[in-house]
Amino acid sequence: MSNERALFVTKLGGILAAVGSAVGLGNIWRFPYETGQNGGAAFLSIYVLCVLMLGTPLMLAELTLGRASHSNAVGAFRRLAPGTFWWVTGFVGAVGVLMIVGFYSVVAGWTLHYTVVSVLDRLTVQDFGAYSQESWTPFLYMTGFVLLNMLILMGGVQKGIERWSNILMPIMGALMLVLCINSLLLPGAFDGLKFLFHPDFSRITGKVILSAMGQSFFSISMGVGTLLIYGSYLPNSTKMGKTSLFICLVDTLIAILAGIIIFPACFSYGIQPDAGPGLAFITLPGVFAQMPGGYVWSIVFFILLAIAALTSSISMMECPIAILQEQLKVSRHRSVIIVTLIALILGTGCCLSFCPGFASKLTFWGLSLFDIFDKVTANFILPLGGLLMSVFLGWRMDRRLLYDTLTNFGHDRGDYIPLFMFAVRYFAPICILLIFLSGLGIL
Repeated sequence: MSNERALFVTKLGGILAAVGSAVGLGNIWRFPYETGQNGGAAFLSIYVLCVLMLGTPLMLAELTLGRASHSNAVGAFRRLAPGTFWWVTGFVGAVGVLMIVGFYSVVAGWTLHYTVVSVLDRLTVQDFGAYSQESWTPFLYMTGFVLLNMLILMGGVQKGIERWSNILMPIMGALMLVLCINSLLLPGAFDGLKFLFHPDFSRITGKVILSAMGQSFFSISMGVGTLLIYGSYLPNSTKMGKTSLFICLVDTLIAILAGIIIFPACFSYGIQPDAGPGLAFITLPGVFAQMPGGYVWSIVFFILLAIAALTSSISMMECPIAILQEQLKVSRHRSVIIVTLIALILGTGCCLSFCPGFASKLTFWGLSLFDIFDKVTANFILPLGGLLMSVFLGWRMDRRLLYDTLTNFGHDRGDYIPLFMFAVRYFAPICILLIFLSGLGIL
């Protein structure tokens, strides 16, 4: 490992950055509507099991690959399996992460827009359908979001990613607690809590199980190398097993807190919780309009969404940046600029795919560019990356190096390693194959 390669200064900073990578719109936007559509508490119970049995081993596997190689998503496989084609795994992940950034930055731009209209007290007159089909406004907010990422990433690993993770993650936690308290004080909040925490196990179906499995996989942002690169930045004294478990538990807690924020509010004002992806941008503005102090709560909520989007997108953009730096020897600043330009180009295409004047020109096989990026990454690239990483670590990686990495060369206990190896060798691949088949519509 080069002595010049940056590392997180503190274990806490590294863990907060990794938590920020895992926590994103998937937790605060996607989890509530998936829960609402799949039976509430029944879905939550399966989701928590999937996080513990699938998400945690896969997160540990990806962090371990980064920690063992001290390299990026492509370089990791080149160091751990020289002379093989395993490095393609990292390359495919980098392509996937750029596609995710393309449509993710559009949704993140929506959160910035809704924050502004909330501050201007114009949320009640906001028509999401009309707004998303505009040409310039979504583009400007998407551009602003990508440039905000660029400014943070220009600071590097320590002065950019770690510093802002130390600032943004506590703010996110504080905002969530404030919003939770407000929701719990609403009339009828108990019905929302009952929906979230009192399971009706008769509602558990194969579809619910697969949805929970997929949500546990995708909410932690696994399979594209973001956690791998953060694992490579962790200090050598980091306890890998405990760190992975902690990140997954915090990630799950934040998803549950998002449910506590949203479902009591929906039940209090007679809003159906199964509104789907439009829950945050179409349904909740109507709730805030009826809520006492709704002006303030809408601002707080959309700031929370924007922060969650930012902490996650920083890690996604860092993945290809690190590859350019370390594999192609491009300077940090130029790497950031190159990835920013790619993100802006892809984000522009995803923005225009909503505009009636451009939609027909950006439609392929009946899908918009936005939908293609979403479906290809969710149904193919992320599961494929997760499958390849679990197979590599479980069957190909040097056992001595793996054990030394997990135990910090014998300084930490490794009692969990046999269970971990069973999960990455057998359980995780089977689950990922089921997610594949579900994405293809076979299950």
